[in-house]
Amino acid sequence: MKIKYPLLIDGGLSNELEKQGCDLNHKLWTAKILDENPEAIIQAHLAFLESGARCITTSSYQASLPGLMANGHDQARAEALILKSVELAEEAIKRFVASGFKGQRLLIAASVGPYGAYLADGSEYRGDYGVANNNLRRFHLPRIKILDQSNADFFACETIPSFKEAAVLSEILKTTEKSAWISFSCKDESHISDGSPIQECVALFSDHATVFAIGVNCTAPRHISGLIKSIKAQSGHKKIVVYPNSGEVYHADSNTWLGLSDPGSFSLMAREWLDNGADIIGGCCRIGPGQIGSLSKLSSFCA
Repeated sequence: MKIKYPLLIDGGLSNELEKQGCDLNHKLWTAKILDENPEAIIQAHLAFLESGARCITTSSYQASLPGLMANGHDQARAEALILKSVELAEEAIKRFVASGFKGQRLLIAASVGPYGAYLADGSEYRGDYGVANNNLRRFHLPRIKILDQSNADFFACETIPSFKEAAVLSEILKTTEKSAWISFSCKDESHISDGSPIQECVALFSDHATVFAIGVNCTAPRHISGLIKSIKAQSGHKKIVVYPNSGEVYHADSNTWLGLSDPGSFSLMAREWLDNGADIIGGCCRIGPGQIGSLSKLSSFCA
């Protein structure tokens, strides 16, 4: 698969859904909308495509088999909803192309969120699951197998906070037909959320046959430049993917975002990330079409 770099990806799907009035105060988060209001997901994807994103990420981040089945769906329906996340992204691309878009091929990244997303207790920003490797494998493998048979272009294994979980994903991804990027949630410029050094995590994938890009997401923008340098020192010839959040902090107990952010400086920071070697750039929580639109105007993406 040929990808034009730098690649501009989308931003936070959840915030676009909330703008449409979707209630995400639920353990399934955005995956809840797959069943309740699929048109809202299509519209959210379209908003990012119209802002300049050339790769959209599916709404499967929290759509795991255990999570869906724990919330009333039988296995067949749960599997269908996971596949539906890709179908909705395809429909958004179809509509966008029909509206007159004639640019580069538009891509779909199949989102694979961490075990902590299933727990819905904020532990995707801590990585302190306390579960065995076999449990992590049983959690991740079925969804990855389902998405491997979809029309998505590759996996986005994202917001990974734990070295142990990264090691499990490394083994699973050796068995897939699709390629993948792997991105970590990080606490500073040198460590992922569970405290493991980012370079040790990157080393798991630096020679990986299936993983084509390594990076970070849902991490404060102020840490990104340092993280790019740390990743490049260990990543070999892999592409670098970064899609930070707005710098605010999510509090799972109150379902609120607290802290200060400066979205207006997003494109200015992105220039620095590109200069430091980032190949794939977008946004995560609290980054919307406005910020992605500002990135699309950078000369690197206009070329």
